[in-house]
Amino acid sequence: MATPWLLLMSVWLPLSLLPACQAQGARPSGCGTDLPSLYYNLCDLSAAWGIVLEAVASFGAVTSFVLTIILVASLPFVQDPRKKSLVGTQAFFLLGTFGLFCLTFDFIVKQDFSTCASRRFLFGVLFGICFSCLVAHALTLNFLARRNHGLQGWVTFGVALLLALVEVIINAEWLLITLVRSSGLSQDRCGVANEDFVMALIFVMFLLLAAFATAWPALCGRYKHWRKHIVFILLTTFLSMTIWVVWIIMYLYGNRQRGGQAWDDPTLAIALVANACVFVFFYIIPEVSHVTRLGPEQAYEDNMYPTRGVGYETILKEQKSQSMFVENKAFSMDEPSSAGPCGAGHSPFYPVYPSRIYLGDRERQSAGLSAQHLPPALNFRSKENPRMERRNAIIRAGQAQVQQVKQIGFQ
Repeated sequence: MATPWLLLMSVWLPLSLLPACQAQGARPSGCGTDLPSLYYNLCDLSAAWGIVLEAVASFGAVTSFVLTIILVASLPFVQDPRKKSLVGTQAFFLLGTFGLFCLTFDFIVKQDFSTCASRRFLFGVLFGICFSCLVAHALTLNFLARRNHGLQGWVTFGVALLLALVEVIINAEWLLITLVRSSGLSQDRCGVANEDFVMALIFVMFLLLAAFATAWPALCGRYKHWRKHIVFILLTTFLSMTIWVVWIIMYLYGNRQRGGQAWDDPTLAIALVANACVFVFFYIIPEVSHVTRLGPEQAYEDNMYPTRGVGYETILKEQKSQSMFVENKAFSMDEPSSAGPCGAGHSPFYPVYPSRIYLGDRERQSAGLSAQHLPPALNFRSKENPRMERRNAIIRAGQAQVQQVKQIGFQ
């Protein structure tokens, strides 16, 4: 219960910086003489809410653009095909978030015909894009959590696009209706009631609730490694619902008691920036940071086959290590595990001899020996099964050495 009150206070405090009344013709401090009055809120030092929101929106727009570049640039490094199929939907979500930050400037400047038309149309469309992407992602996560394979990438993107197009059609019709109605009744093209503005966003609210409800069943899936993505969506949608409840209450009821229509634009601008920041910090950044991480299956394969997929240098290292083992290793000794008669360690009176002897071609040549000088037990030139013959020869040679050691010890 404390979260809605905190958000309510966060909306009220910036609004308290807005002056109760201000002369329209006077040039505010901080603005140039040749600047039109339409843009006074961008530089008015007495109305600090416009400058603060301008700075936050600029930073958010740049951050969204950089995250989009990072997401697209990391596409060749995504090894999990299930995550790669979601990159298109996430890029579409980033486009909507970037638009929300840019739309904030439309609510900072004062109203005219162009700004009023863009406000009515883009407010619902951009939020519809973001929430439709969350719905499509949550739907795919339900399949991934239960079957470990989700919908194809074009299907997920198509679901998000179709849901966003529904909001585009709704807002386009509502915009035409309001423009025709305002032109027939009065000359004020921005004269739209606050209740009508909120009623036009019913489908956006439905998408928000659908994203929140669709993500919950995925928590009961068999494959637990997808839960963190579900948590991102649940946290994002919960905070978004809280922000929407707060700004709707302020927009419909709170502003009438505080200052009338002068508070409407700051309320909507703060709601845009707050919700867009939630999208960036609680959904976009976690998803971008996880897009190149390996799943449990890929991580297991890499642990079992660490040299898999490595280039030419690894092949050279393997050939070098094999040649060193076969040719350059003169003797490989396996010491007996049992201790000598003196306890732990080896006694000088009981020398330990190797139980296995490996003789390579270079060692025989350096010793001046050939295959005919070696006993049959060490002759590895067998044509039937060279590996088995070599192994048996090593075992027999080791046993012969052990017998010689025992005879010397008894004598």
